[in-house]
Amino acid sequence: IALVCGAPAASLLTPAPAQASTPAGLTAADQALIDQANAYLQGLEHVKGRFEQTSPRGSVSTGDLYVQRPGKARFAYDPQFGLLVVADGKTISIYDSRLKTFDRAPLNATPLSMLLSHEVRLDRDVAILRVDRYPDYFALTLRDTTGRAEGRIILYFNNNPISLRGWTVIDAQGKQTQIRVLDLQTAELDPELFVLRDPRQGRAAR
Repeated sequence: IALVCGAPAASLLTPAPAQASTPAGLTAADQALIDQANAYLQGLEHVKGRFEQTSPRGSVSTGDLYVQRPGKARFAYDPQFGLLVVADGKTISIYDSRLKTFDRAPLNATPLSMLLSHEVRLDRDVAILRVDRYPDYFALTLRDTTGRAEGRIILYFNNNPISLRGWTVIDAQGKQTQIRVLDLQTAELDPELFVLRDPRQGRAAR
């Protein structure tokens, strides 16, 4: 599951932050960035794009990304990688066509659930650990405070206009998986994109 849902591996974005804040030191400017990110994520309802993933070991894979909030996402890795990851609103499932394995976990047990929730509220059930500023983007480091999701997630946003640049998931062992989002655009999505059938039950994964 940590493939997409759970930095110092080479950071998704490498420059050192020009400014950083801890929760105790949040400024009005920090809060303005948080509010801007919250409003943007709340409006991110049905989009598609490409993604580039860097694993904790530094290997890079690519594929197509689809998001249908609330709760649904699909990471269709390019054929040479043999992976398909689908969140259907309640669970997140991974099918590995090379290893012939199928794994499933509750969506709310992963940090990705913070991005896919019905109502994105970065001021509720989430601790904002850091606010980092860079020349043309900013980053928010979040931790779920409900106890359901382990690890942390760092969300990266482009400035002017705001858009999702990517995220880094840091799991409970400190391993980091980085996703860079490319060419994100609004699109009407087929509901079947968010259905992943278990091939062990005699049906092909889609």
